Amino acid sequence: MEKFNSPLDAFLYWEIETPNRIFLKQPIDGKTITYTFKEAGEEARKIASALKNYKLPEKSHIALLSKNCAHWIMSDLAIMMSGHVSTPIYPTLNAASVNQILEHSGSKAIIIGKLDDFESQKPGIPDIPKISIGLYGQTEGELWEDITLNKTPIKELPKPNPDDLHTIIYTSGTTGTPKGVMHTVGNFIVSVNKITTITSLPKQPRLFSYLPLAHVAERVGIATHGLVIGAAISFPESLETFASDLEKCQPHLFFAVPRIWSKFQEKILEKLPQKKLNILLKIPLINGIIKNKLKQKLGLKNALFILSGAAPLSVNLMEWFNKIGVTIFQGYGMTEDCIISHANFYGQNKIGTVGKAFSNVKIKLTPEDEICIKNNCLMKGYYKAPDITASVFTEDGYFKTGDKGEYDHDGYLTITGRAKDEFKTDKGKYVSPAPIELQLTKNTDIEQICVVGMGIPQPIALITLSELGRVKSKEGLSKSLAETLMSTNPNLKKHEKVEKVIIMKEDWTVDNGLTTPTLKVKRSSIEKIHQPYYKDWFKMDETVIFE
Repeated sequence: MEKFNSPLDAFLYWEIETPNRIFLKQPIDGKTITYTFKEAGEEARKIASALKNYKLPEKSHIALLSKNCAHWIMSDLAIMMSGHVSTPIYPTLNAASVNQILEHSGSKAIIIGKLDDFESQKPGIPDIPKISIGLYGQTEGELWEDITLNKTPIKELPKPNPDDLHTIIYTSGTTGTPKGVMHTVGNFIVSVNKITTITSLPKQPRLFSYLPLAHVAERVGIATHGLVIGAAISFPESLETFASDLEKCQPHLFFAVPRIWSKFQEKILEKLPQKKLNILLKIPLINGIIKNKLKQKLGLKNALFILSGAAPLSVNLMEWFNKIGVTIFQGYGMTEDCIISHANFYGQNKIGTVGKAFSNVKIKLTPEDEICIKNNCLMKGYYKAPDITASVFTEDGYFKTGDKGEYDHDGYLTITGRAKDEFKTDKGKYVSPAPIELQLTKNTDIEQICVVGMGIPQPIALITLSELGRVKSKEGLSKSLAETLMSTNPNLKKHEKVEKVIIMKEDWTVDNGLTTPTLKVKRSSIEKIHQPYYKDWFKMDETVIFE
């Protein structure tokens, strides 16, 4: 594999070597617009020229507000080509949150792309230069299409140094106000080079980008990785077309979060109930046909490396996918360590763990089992927050992750919970909810779960229902969830046993502020709303309570 000094170097290499190869595939209105490396380079250079015309100070922060699309990648390239620093913003944030990030980052201009409801976000954008992409219905400031029609491409491109600031990535805010994580050009290259050691993709690979590019995992693992290996990157048009777009793409690498795997399982079981699937998988000749059909339909027929991250994935779910021929490797990383920490991969895969540490990673556990990590692509700190930065590093330079874990004899790490998520019941006993939640989610009626228990004698589980759960009667649901408690509680310590299951009236979504843009449950927000009811629910006679 070619070695590059920066993501921009990587793109320029493929632009020269394979100018007419398809780089980006953007579905819109049922058709697909493609951009070759040469075409993408031409558009990016013209947008870079427009950014230069704003006469901004060198290395200014340029915001990027858009869902994943071809223009996200071209915008990122344009920001690099103009010598500025990108500040991606989650496309689902409300006006106040967008404003908070723009003000905090001191962004001097913004590129506005594919969005579901820009009108509601618009009040959050201050009076700074704006470039909008007409293809997606945006008309603020200068139009991308006018620029690419009339501007002269930028001629001289910067040569980024490894220590140059590349981007400020704002965390998704599971623990309060988002923090701006500063990563250098070198950090991204080190990270991608490590990822390529475990993925082994073919020449001219296909990638599919759908998790938010404002998040470090998609930005590094798909976008920057794609630049380095010269991949063709496809995008979904919408949530409605997601499944067919993924099936059409058949990517060589696929990355998902636990919620996506649950959704995939749900969709399969809707069409092919578990009993029928079990029977078909037992018939030798049919077995292979069924597996191939399911993998084709999921879009994973050609996937050589399938990874799950962002939150723990249940062993049951991984084993279920194994049975249909889909091997999921679980990994562990975070924004601050540029996702280089631990991973399972071919030849080194232990289900239920997040794998072994990468070769460039040093780890130590505190006496309280908190994981502390050091690698050669750690963040340079939180933007404008030296005190918070100092508080998350040990004296000898290890980053304190806030996660608790344990190693087995073979060096595989299991995450046992978040230090901040632990709660104390009124019996004075500490409970770590994550392992309990994982055990309970083997019930396919459960979509999301949050085990809580502050101020009551035993933990209770707050849940939202999956599509499979929604079609069941109240009696059927009560029976199913009570049985799950009966089978799970014997495996738990006395003070951890779950007393009740509370079925929530409304789903937890990004829109109502109860999940992050990467679909992680925001425990503190859920607790804030529901804690006043814990004691009343605990006193009720029923084991399963409908809110």
